[in-house]
Amino acid sequence: MDNNKIDEGLQGNEKIETAIAALQQEASEEMLAHTLTVIRRRMKEGGQFIIAVEPPTGGNQMQIQAVQTPDGNSWWAAFTSFEEELKGSGSVMSTFLTGIEQAFRAVLAAEEAKGIIVNPWNRTIMLDKNLIRIILGEPA
Repeated sequence: MDNNKIDEGLQGNEKIETAIAALQQEASEEMLAHTLTVIRRRMKEGGQFIIAVEPPTGGNQMQIQAVQTPDGNSWWAAFTSFEEELKGSGSVMSTFLTGIEQAFRAVLAAEEAKGIIVNPWNRTIMLDKNLIRIILGEPA
């Protein structure tokens, strides 16, 4: 893979993908803690997520694309890389890059969202607001 073609803010996100893959292999408290630590480290390094957005309709502003889970909850979709994003629905989405921390703070403020699903198609982790607060180092 040619790292020169990867946006700078996404370089290093493969560490998150590796940690999520390990968590999928062995779902334990330790692996979850490790994965959250890796995400926090990337956030502190200025890492970015790719956020999918719905095209604006009428006079509305952009809407973050949400994934509906079977329990009826709505989650924002974020991706660690363009490869992860392309594994999905087959439809090309509108996306933008944003800092991991900005994405977390925005979802905490969004009442309709339960949290963020990172890489909903493959190396998936569902970060609810409690886990996001843990990553941010805030009281849950």
